[in-house]
Amino acid sequence: MENRIQLSFTVDKSLLLREAISQYGISKKALTSIKFEGGQIIVNGEEKTVRHILEKGDIVTIVFPKEKKSEGLIAEEMCFPILFEDEHLLVISKKSGMSTIPSREHPNGTLANGIAGYLEKNSSVSTVHIVTRLDKDTSGIVCIAKHRHAHHLMSEMQKAGSIFRTYEAIVHGSVEQDSFLIDAPIGRKDTSIIERRIDPEGKQAKTSVEVIKRFTVNGENLTHVRLKLFTGRTHQIRVHMMSVGHPLIGDDLYGGSLAIMPRQALHAKQLKLVHPFTKQALTIEDEYPMDIAAVLEKATIDK
Repeated sequence: MENRIQLSFTVDKSLLLREAISQYGISKKALTSIKFEGGQIIVNGEEKTVRHILEKGDIVTIVFPKEKKSEGLIAEEMCFPILFEDEHLLVISKKSGMSTIPSREHPNGTLANGIAGYLEKNSSVSTVHIVTRLDKDTSGIVCIAKHRHAHHLMSEMQKAGSIFRTYEAIVHGSVEQDSFLIDAPIGRKDTSIIERRIDPEGKQAKTSVEVIKRFTVNGENLTHVRLKLFTGRTHQIRVHMMSVGHPLIGDDLYGGSLAIMPRQALHAKQLKLVHPFTKQALTIEDEYPMDIAAVLEKATIDK
């Protein structure tokens, strides 16, 4: 099968093959790709069409077409900590200062370039499907799907709100409430292609905030907070924390000071989901990077 991605399942009742395939989350687009781009649908070792009637106990194997690597994406050798990996998913830790995907102006040095190099080196037939992106200067967990079907299932899980991402940040000031919800729509700022703002006409955005610790560094009040996203808007955490008067330290785009850290103190700390294939509950965590750890260590001294 040329190391192509395969999905096998056993049916527990008589039904049309097309219906069984749909129940396993295979999209119409994927089914068309299987039919016309070199995939196969096999029942008990024999290739069948979607009109075939299955009987209880039949074993169905879906062989997905070989994926073409992304045109224009330059594969690069790069080191990054791997937090979880199997044949369907790859979860890694991204360092700050690295863009997630390339642009026309910066086609090299991004996480996607490194992932492409890693997959190529490990003889993978997949292209790069990034499920959870991070801003250039945000560190932490990034989830990558290893094939189109996994990406489709993960995208559906994101839409359903069943992928849970937890971030940690250090913000200016002493946050008074121990926990609260920010529910404020976000839109693009009229005068900038990068900056976002709270906008009544923008897209819904919800972030929960929980105080971990209040402390001081060099006489300045700061707060270590845990944040959970219910939506995934661009710069959501940064805009929301600025909107309540507590911008992230190091985030000069949204009112933060660079005096303590030269980049926004934001780290994607935890990812929780049910694996779309194995149905195993996964909780993946990432350690603090050195710069955030150093601030928290100094806070213990200065408190």
